[in-house]
Amino acid sequence: MTAFAAAAAGLVPELIAVRRELHALAETGLQLPRTQAVLLRELQGYGLEVSTGDGLSSVTAVLRGGRPGPVVLLRADMDALPITEATGLDFAATDAAMHACGHDLHMAGLLGAVRLLAARRDELAGTVVFMFQPGEEGFAGARLMLEEGLLDAAGAAPVAAYALHVDTMTDAGTFVTRPGPMMASVSAATVTVRGTGGHAAMPHQGVDPVPVAAELVLAVQTFGARRLPATDPAVLSVTGIRSDSAAGNVLSETVTLVLNVRTFSATTRDRVRDELPALLSGIAGAHECTLDVDWVDSYPVTVNDPRETDLVLATLRAAHGDERVSVLAAPSPASEDFAYVLERVPGVLVFLGVAPAGRRAPLHSDRAVFDDGQLGLHAATLADLAWSRLHGRGA
Repeated sequence: MTAFAAAAAGLVPELIAVRRELHALAETGLQLPRTQAVLLRELQGYGLEVSTGDGLSSVTAVLRGGRPGPVVLLRADMDALPITEATGLDFAATDAAMHACGHDLHMAGLLGAVRLLAARRDELAGTVVFMFQPGEEGFAGARLMLEEGLLDAAGAAPVAAYALHVDTMTDAGTFVTRPGPMMASVSAATVTVRGTGGHAAMPHQGVDPVPVAAELVLAVQTFGARRLPATDPAVLSVTGIRSDSAAGNVLSETVTLVLNVRTFSATTRDRVRDELPALLSGIAGAHECTLDVDWVDSYPVTVNDPRETDLVLATLRAAHGDERVSVLAAPSPASEDFAYVLERVPGVLVFLGVAPAGRRAPLHSDRAVFDDGQLGLHAATLADLAWSRLHGRGA
């Protein structure tokens, strides 16, 4: 146990209260006015330099220590998912939005870290930037905050950046991370196959794109299995198929496929982006169809800096013992826009288990519930990581 853990224990009731307030008013996307208002209220009185975003409702708070030193960044995301909650909790959200990914815990945990570090401001050798970002769920809020000058908030660039992400399928109070790739990149593609349409009774008089689309679905799966190395794979999913036929006796003129692509390196991401459309175009052309691909690169691979990961693992093990800290064998195929920060600043993303006893549901489920009794641990861990990096030792 560290000095921060002892202090954090006394904060748990108020952190639970603010977490549940944030949970009940869940908002999605980049504009989260009610969520931002709660954060601004909770950040008052700690001597912080607080600023808000221009194009999004982000909040950045700077805590300057009483002793000189570098800058460390701590991050929490703010947005919910467009899900109607089915948990039955008395503080459940009711507006077709839900904190099913635990971002309400992330905000409350970071608010706790603000309190812990501000209480020891005079001893703090450096500066901590607290990053509260909307739009993690597909809106690239972290990238937008970087474009608005996040890394200049303290007047000097951070030397390290850390984030905790809660996990409902990991035992409560345990930590998981790894050096190198931690989470996948995500890209999306819309593939439009064009034939000619026609009468369903006489398909030979036209070009039917439906069976061609079926071949393309199989080609996507084969590409992943046979064109990519097993040591650097991709997860390729066709997540939607639709045609423009409005009647059962009318051949479609166009069929649209929606693809989701997850990779664990920029090399494989670029290879899929460059080679898969050519393969699909060749198949379509062989059937006298034309094909268009609209490819969108979204979040990059989340890469933990190896040196920073060693420091994080040492800090966690010293505080909690080896049995509560593990190294992930392989990166998660999910994605995270904290990746944009880690492209600019060496740092680490860590999973924190918050699985409630006897009631587990995966993240992004309308039944996902969280053990918010872990918020003291969450806050203390973020404070420990910042303190250890600034002081070169534990608290």
